[in-house]
Amino acid sequence: MKIVRYEKNGREFYGFLEGPSIVRAEGDLAQGLARTAHKDALAEVRLLAPCVPTKGVCIGLNYRDHAMELGLALPTAPVVFLKPSTSLIGPGDWIDYPELSHRVDYEAELVAVIGRKAKNVPTEQALEYVLGYTCGNDVTARDLQPKDGQWTVAKSFDTFMALGPWIETELDPSDLKIRAILNGTQKQSSTTANLIFDVPHLVSWLSRIMTLLPGDVIMTGTPSGIGPMQKGDEIAIEIEGIGTLSNKVR
Repeated sequence: MKIVRYEKNGREFYGFLEGPSIVRAEGDLAQGLARTAHKDALAEVRLLAPCVPTKGVCIGLNYRDHAMELGLALPTAPVVFLKPSTSLIGPGDWIDYPELSHRVDYEAELVAVIGRKAKNVPTEQALEYVLGYTCGNDVTARDLQPKDGQWTVAKSFDTFMALGPWIETELDPSDLKIRAILNGTQKQSSTTANLIFDVPHLVSWLSRIMTLLPGDVIMTGTPSGIGPMQKGDEIAIEIEGIGTLSNKVR
């Protein structure tokens, strides 16, 4: 099942994507979504980020191939940073190139969307708290990312958390192909089987630190091949079983 969040005639709705149509839903991610009899044509709406997280919890250096690319040892615990809710954009939205930066990078990521309030969750129950998965781009001002491990400035600009195009609820996250395509050229290609810390581990571990709320997202890390974008570029994040998230840079 694909859950979408969309805008039509100035109003925002959740719905269920069924072919070229969206079945409009009542409710929200916290209370649950219920089908209505109303349908909208996908071609006649604007897709939004599929959820509105209170926080984007991001994991750094979580692919074996990315660690090898950087010549770094594998971490023994997840490397965590946060993105603010104000950095959120959806499919088709613009990524703004900030004046403070001279290098802005793409980072293709599988994103887990939390469906239930999660606190101190055992690993073996962790996937019960995941609503589904979407594509993410952890946009980064690389030249503002210092080597001391404090990444907040580089990761937190408005438009630097791109999510979409929808939440896929019926998916096994353990071995999915993931790619980043810049202006039609493949730049990243890997599989989530290369994750150092998988989704159940991350949900459980993070829930022991902070309460995860419905709609919150865990950006699970990026594989090798990260690189810069320029104004006018189009970046597409493709994940097997989900779809494609595309954005342009200005």
